[in-house]
Amino acid sequence: MLTPVVDDDGAPFWEYAAEGELRVQACAACGELRFPPRPCCPHCRSFDSEWRRMSGRGRIWSYVLPHPPLLPEYAAQAPYNAVVVELLDAPRIRLVGNVVTTPDAPLNSVDPARLRIGAGVKAAFTRLGDITVPRWLLERS
Repeated sequence: MLTPVVDDDGAPFWEYAAEGELRVQACAACGELRFPPRPCCPHCRSFDSEWRRMSGRGRIWSYVLPHPPLLPEYAAQAPYNAVVVELLDAPRIRLVGNVVTTPDAPLNSVDPARLRIGAGVKAAFTRLGDITVPRWLLERS
């Protein structure tokens, strides 16, 4: 399985994920949330930042069902979903991930017919190699 590449700006995101927390970078000067993480606030140009804890609740903003040809690491799991989740407590922040039945379930564990734009989801975390990634669980069965 391919895993994200951690850079200096995003390292805290992955450190909090390893603790089971979904946090988003915020400007310590003007308070604007930003994702992906970056060194300078695009609103006020401040270099001061902090990491705010989010509830982990969101809604499916968009999704796709990838089809072959796929990278070998993913081909065996097709069909699976790739979703864009809009956070409820930060609607301008959207994260990419997968909806699964349990945090450690395979990427193809959710029947694609169950996915709907606007469906409520909750973040869950799973370890992939040496990194913990957020995944998404449907709030209603």
